[in-house]
Amino acid sequence: MDSLIPPKPLNHPVRADRARGIALVTLSALAWSFGGAIQRFLTIADPWATVFWRSGFASAFLIAFMLWRDGPAETRRSFLGMGWPGLAVAICFTIASTFFVVALSFTTVANVMLMNAGVPLIAALLAWLVFRDRVDGPTWAAIAAVFGGVAIMVSGSFGGGISLIGDVLALGIAVAFATATVITRHFAHVRMTAATALGTGIGSAIAFLFAGPVAVGAADFGLLFAFGALNLGLGLALFVTGARLVPAALAALLGTLETVLGPVWVWLIHGEAPSFRTLAGGALIFVALLAHIALQARRDRPGL
Repeated sequence: MDSLIPPKPLNHPVRADRARGIALVTLSALAWSFGGAIQRFLTIADPWATVFWRSGFASAFLIAFMLWRDGPAETRRSFLGMGWPGLAVAICFTIASTFFVVALSFTTVANVMLMNAGVPLIAALLAWLVFRDRVDGPTWAAIAAVFGGVAIMVSGSFGGGISLIGDVLALGIAVAFATATVITRHFAHVRMTAATALGTGIGSAIAFLFAGPVAVGAADFGLLFAFGALNLGLGLALFVTGARLVPAALAALLGTLETVLGPVWVWLIHGEAPSFRTLAGGALIFVALLAHIALQARRDRPGL
């Protein structure tokens, strides 16, 4: 009778881990997508003051999360044992979290989000150049579809109101985020939550040096807590946990969901209506992501 029972796939734990990684990275993109909408509520004129509070709250949240999850002794070991991969990821997230807020002072939420759509391609190229990772055909096809959607969205944006400073900062976010994604995947034995806490802590310290008065009112304080702890901190915790379990190109591709949803929340909450091209391009990106995730799930189904 035992011979009639099909054997379980040997790589079932790997498939389960990958499914969990996909879910966590997707949730991180969802959390991050509210950043622009939260920022638009703030009344703080100095972007460096915003970075100070946002990054500080994110760092505090991540440290509290580690203490709850791992305990004080393991948290200390995580900080001391992160090595150069952790330091590199910390620097990447210092750049990304700082540039995000400053870029929003120079350009629109949609422009920042659209520039981040380049993360999958940058991550795939970095993983191939540095670690010789193989990127499969469906992933390249999904990346191409994402770029097609971005091209449609951007085609309606060049009317002379584009800020070069804002776009350069947004490009810096994309490069830093792609680099962190690749390092996190290839050093999966390093728990990068400590690195993200360090990175946001450094960002807060740097912002304090450039900021004017950092005192804020009660309403802004509450918004900054949500902006830092929930939008940035929770998103980072979900991302670095999930990115260890999936290929770098796929993790970056899933993160593109932030690009689609970010302008939508700003539209629904603040009335910054996107153009038809923005909606059409966003729909193409969303469909490409759903199709790729569905294909991945079908491949991972036992027996296929």
